[in-house]
Amino acid sequence: MTETKNKKTISGVVVSDKMEETVVVRVDRYEKHPKYQKYIKSSKRYMVHNPENKKKVGDKVEIVETKPISKTKRFIIAN
Repeated sequence: MTETKNKKTISGVVVSDKMEETVVVRVDRYEKHPKYQKYIKSSKRYMVHNPENKKKVGDKVEIVETKPISKTKRFIIAN
């Protein structure tokens, strides 16, 4: 797999592996509120291509942006 410098790489945790060749990865991030200066935890879920169904629930994974694989899948597992 070749990567270019424009590909987005994100790390997260697998939260669902019920689909075939697809897992759902939750990515958590902390961001500072602009007015109150308090750190707020936010999360986002990504559909990720998982060839050969190797990753299971609870695994920490790195995902890389790629061309669209389906309507909702834009990422593949890097490790």
